Amino acid sequence: QVQLVESGGGLVQPGGSLRLSCVASGTIVSIYTMGWYRQAPGQQRELVARIFSGGSTNYADSVKGRFTISRDNAKNTVYLQMNSLKPEDTAVYYCNADRRRLGGMTYNYWGQGTQVTVSS
Repeated sequence: QVQLVESGGGLVQPGGSLRLSCVASGTIVSIYTMGWYRQAPGQQRELVARIFSGGSTNYADSVKGRFTISRDNAKNTVYLQMNSLKPEDTAVYYCNADRRRLGGMTYNYWGQGTQVTVSS
């Protein structure tokens, strides 16, 4: 059974930094596209960043240059380093693992989320 557990959220002042962690069990992160998503109150969940199994990444325009997604295969963990945080970054951040095979089978898992609040 695949489980994703996020941690590292909290309260930070504007301009500050946080590092979120997502630890996977029951699988290995290296074979998945791993993503960070966020959902603010009253808003839909949105993609923040992804790292593909080959190591390439992409980011939402709103976080480019400020956030960095990375993966530590030895620790089976994905990170989201968040710098220069803004109040509009406030949301629950979710870890996602996605794997899609050529034969049509898909695998998609979500963590339970960690709250990030950016406020003075």
